[in-house]
Amino acid sequence: MSRGAWFVAGAGVGVYAVARARRAAEVLTPEGLADRLSGLAVGVRLFTDEVRAGREEKETDLRERLGLASERQTALEAGTTPTPAGTPDPRQPEPVTDPSTSPMTSPMTRESTH
Repeated sequence: MSRGAWFVAGAGVGVYAVARARRAAEVLTPEGLADRLSGLAVGVRLFTDEVRAGREEKETDLRERLGLASERQTALEAGTTPTPAGTPDPRQPEPVTDPSTSPMTSPMTRESTH
């Protein structure tokens, strides 16, 4: 091989090594680490969205196979909006509690309010 070919090959390897070193150094900077972490967060969010969509799709498929109606479908057929689990039904009145019988009220407070 001629000297010119070796020179071009050496220059190419040098440019490649400098570019790789610059990328590695950029990854270790605070901005680079923040970019990596934000990319990881986006990936986790996309993964959880895909899992959630797959779970809902599978649940719908199973409900259709078993002939069960979902809470959402039942509520929509009844003309109401479904409420998430654990939230009180807005159509039901809230129970009225007597503050003097509350277990969180100390005896001193109960006596002073009477």
